[in-house]
Amino acid sequence: MIHLDDDERRARLARRHAVAPPFRVGDVEAAADAMVCLHATDPTGLYLSAWARVDGFTVPDLDRAFFEDRTLVKHLAMRRTLFAVGRDLLPVVQAASSDKVAGVERRRLEKEVREAGFVDDASRWFDEVTAAAVEGLADGPLTAAQLREREPVLEGSIAYGHGKSWAGSFPVVSRVMTCLQAAGTVVRAGNLGSWTSSRPTWALAADWLGEPIPSVPEDVARARLVERWLRRFGPGTTLDLKWWLGSTLTAVRQALRDVGAVEVSLDDGSTGWVLADDTDPVGPVDPWVALLPALDPTTMGWSERAWYLGPYRAQVFDTAGNGGATIWVDGRIVGGWSTKDGAVDLVLLEEVGPDARAALDAEADRLTTWLAGTTVMPRFPAPLVTPPRRSPA
Repeated sequence: MIHLDDDERRARLARRHAVAPPFRVGDVEAAADAMVCLHATDPTGLYLSAWARVDGFTVPDLDRAFFEDRTLVKHLAMRRTLFAVGRDLLPVVQAASSDKVAGVERRRLEKEVREAGFVDDASRWFDEVTAAAVEGLADGPLTAAQLREREPVLEGSIAYGHGKSWAGSFPVVSRVMTCLQAAGTVVRAGNLGSWTSSRPTWALAADWLGEPIPSVPEDVARARLVERWLRRFGPGTTLDLKWWLGSTLTAVRQALRDVGAVEVSLDDGSTGWVLADDTDPVGPVDPWVALLPALDPTTMGWSERAWYLGPYRAQVFDTAGNGGATIWVDGRIVGGWSTKDGAVDLVLLEEVGPDARAALDAEADRLTTWLAGTTVMPRFPAPLVTPPRRSPA
């Protein structure tokens, strides 16, 4: 069995994850393709992931891809996470992941409305409210609030956790749109907020894209998505793939067989997988540094992260497994960053040497200039840059 050590894995990460702006000006679609897809749960992080990879990137570049050219689509997919997906990959993601998410979301919503005493026949209610939402969007994009005004059946909210510390409520319309988005029936058609916020408008997918999302057999789609992941993230373990896809071990193993993946041994003693034409070492790469945002696809690419994260899991990832904004040196996470008083503030967890430090300072200056005073408030900050909670007086 071929052995790929951690140095080789980090060299592959450097070459394939393109964290040194190799893409030409404005080519955000290529950057998204290089990562299979970009995380979009944190609106700010989405733009900063593109900034890290596209030469001369500007906010309108990504807006154009989403809202004018429509070559990228924000879609609910793997692990119920929002991603920016290229149009060519959208049918694959829908069949391999989103359809499963849609089923889970429907069952979850029906269970919640039954338990809340909102309706007696939850299945019938679900069919009625989703049909109303589709009818309401027939004339063009609307916000959730506008849709609720047009279709009264979507009004109201449903309480949960009565008497618990985590009790609250959710608007009916927002959960219905989540279900329809995962099903590929609706898509996000615009953003009424700035690039640092999310205030989406919704449209029927067939209207926005010019056709319904094409159907692909689930097993075929899963194999194609696994192949794309291995091309960009391999070697990875079966558990890495299971986590990234939000799938089952049985499904992942079948997909690995379908693409003819090859076993390799890794430094931690585990078995990884690569494509059959991807067994040759890529060799050493030039020194490089990067500042990546929270939930960047490189940070979130694997579930087993010791080979690039080292001992810093508690400082970089929150308890739910969300990775914060990170500092990278030669394929390893060595710290985190935040914005403070209009400038990028670096927090290193180890000594990196004078050359790497100078490169990081230059990168921080470049990002500070690009932000032009915009304060980045990530939804999932790294614990090491989050102010400690103070006990009440």
